[in-house]
Amino acid sequence: MRSLLAALLLSFVFSSGAAALVDPSERLADPAQEERAREISKNLRCLVCQNQSIDDSDAELAGDLRRVVRERIAAGDSDEEVYDYVVDRYGEFVLMTPPFEPATWALWLGPVFFVLAGAGIAILVLRRHGGRAAEQGLSREEAARVAVLMKDNENPDNAR
Repeated sequence: MRSLLAALLLSFVFSSGAAALVDPSERLADPAQEERAREISKNLRCLVCQNQSIDDSDAELAGDLRRVVRERIAAGDSDEEVYDYVVDRYGEFVLMTPPFEPATWALWLGPVFFVLAGAGIAILVLRRHGGRAAEQGLSREEAARVAVLMKDNENPDNAR
């Protein structure tokens, strides 16, 4: 009895939270098809939550989309046909990873542009200000004043 209880507890602890979101009545009988449905669902955005896949979301619309995906797979559609079917109805926003095409170049290349621009600005600033600091150094009066201050720090009895 204890081993059964321990096994149930371990299966609960290590089970995926997303697996609990799929209603058992939704699941496909064929394990290979169910695995395909889960993988496709992980790549489709929940239109209510927006930062979760439909596989992770408990929103009603996400459940409807999971059922649509399973219906399309059960009807014999390929993965690409399922994606096309969903994108035709909801737009490319439903894809967790947008395709690399002219309309999405800013999404893909924007971060690279900003990193390169920031590095370029940093290099320009360092060149401009770094060279000046090395060239200027201390004047004779400043060097003498530093020497006096350093001498005072070495001998605390003469501190002002």
